[in-house]
Amino acid sequence: MKIIIKTTLTLFCVLLLANCGESKKVVATKKDTTIVPSVEKVLVFTKTAGWRHKSIEKGVETLKELGAENLFQVAQTEDSLDFNSANLKKYKLVVFLNTTLNILDEKQQETFEKYIQSGGSFMGIHAACDTEYEWPWYGKLVGAYFNGHPNNPNVREAAINVVNKKHVATSHLKDTWIRKDEWYNYKEINPDVTVIMQLDESTYEGGTNGDNHPIAWYHEFDGGRSFYTGGGHTKEAFDEPNFRKHLLGGIEYCLGR
Repeated sequence: MKIIIKTTLTLFCVLLLANCGESKKVVATKKDTTIVPSVEKVLVFTKTAGWRHKSIEKGVETLKELGAENLFQVAQTEDSLDFNSANLKKYKLVVFLNTTLNILDEKQQETFEKYIQSGGSFMGIHAACDTEYEWPWYGKLVGAYFNGHPNNPNVREAAINVVNKKHVATSHLKDTWIRKDEWYNYKEINPDVTVIMQLDESTYEGGTNGDNHPIAWYHEFDGGRSFYTGGGHTKEAFDEPNFRKHLLGGIEYCLGR
């Protein structure tokens, strides 16, 4: 009888301890595995030492809007002192938006070269080719130099032949794109660039490049990516849906998307 009582008490104690253990269990919360996409940073440089385009502010506004819509963050500067290694390494892409003439000193030029050589990217818009004529490395990076434009009027309608629709900057366009802008002529065109759009000089007066008149191109250069578009003289250009998509495509190419 005593054995039965002891066995019963022992079993009761075991069950009691088990219940106490269960009551002390902590329910683990589900771990949040949501992946927050990283936001890439783009620096827009707008310093001018020559002609200053009235469309610069509108262009900056447009690039910031595109960034807010497409997960990249845009900062704008006119201070060439920002071209130091500590600052540039924050950015995946540097955009020269309607810059003109000599805007960086020799040390800043060297720093920018190292930035590109380390895998940074460059995008030039319109007058970026009217910049740093005495810096041969930059001329190859941007892809060509400015060589004049039509006058009276300087802004006129022309037809653009989209010769490469596989690129993200032109995939949304038809074979021919009719629009108004200030159409640059070019010199010292880098033969290594891949042209994606050409001007049809038969559709306007003042072109001097003949049948080979590039207006947008891209290439890999010295360790980084480079994209250039000749549009962007007017404020109105930055309101054009097709031009905005064209700019976004250039940025996405430079960001490696």
